[in-house]
Amino acid sequence: MKKAYIQLHLALVLAGFTGIFGRLITLNEGLISWYRTFISAVFILIVLTLTGKFQKITLSEKIKMGAAGAILGFHWLFFYGSIKYSNISVGVVCFALTSFFNALFEPAINKKKLSIQELLLSGLTLCGIALIFGMDISFRTGIILGIISSIFSALYTVYNERLAGNYRGETIILYQLIGGVIALTLIMPAFLYFTPTTSLLPSLHDFGWLLVLAILCTVVMYLLIINALKHISSFTVSLTFNLEPLYTILLAIVIYKENKVLSTSFYIGLFLILTSLGLQMCRVWYKLKSRQLTTISH
Repeated sequence: MKKAYIQLHLALVLAGFTGIFGRLITLNEGLISWYRTFISAVFILIVLTLTGKFQKITLSEKIKMGAAGAILGFHWLFFYGSIKYSNISVGVVCFALTSFFNALFEPAINKKKLSIQELLLSGLTLCGIALIFGMDISFRTGIILGIISSIFSALYTVYNERLAGNYRGETIILYQLIGGVIALTLIMPAFLYFTPTTSLLPSLHDFGWLLVLAILCTVVMYLLIINALKHISSFTVSLTFNLEPLYTILLAIVIYKENKVLSTSFYIGLFLILTSLGLQMCRVWYKLKSRQLTTISH
């Protein structure tokens, strides 16, 4: 369990840089998502070919993993869209809604009892987003895209929890990335029709950042998450990733001085989100301690 939490936190640190790359790379959100998925898939395929670690699975299992990958690809598309239409800070704060949607989706998908505590605590995050939503009207499109992104993120996390316990992490991420490439490729003609761009190919500068994004902040990060999910629930993973906005906002303030364009309502909303995170982390910690004491007593 301790190793799983270390892996989860390392993944969180890597995740903190994904929003920064959305600003560094000049391609639009669709092309960033497609290149990120494609380069990651090629990289993990090469690694598995060289190491001979391919896991034999059925076609139906590949389709299940590919479907989860399509959800992941759509999450990235809306996430980078949120950053492009607002800024890094607003985009990553909306991502904090993942735990709220996870509290709704996990009981429905896994046929568990709905946790009122999880829902109420995640509701604080919703209140924080609502405050931020009242900011400059120019941010609202980005906020809406960010909320949609968090829905796909929650669906992916819940779906991934089912896969994590049965297959190797590298096998899961390979077929998920392939599924993501296929899904994004299918929608790309329509996307580019409505959001035309002058160039489909990345510059040398963009390609370098795409490599870092694909290898470290995709393959390595998601392998860490998948391994953590073998011992930690999807809700706890989503909850922990509420810290991602804090990491990314600090980076955005240091690198891009985004604090100059953020209002008081943004910081109040961020405070509510972090309060929600703190209370939920205390709740999870208390439950773990209670289980440990119960085990010792037996």
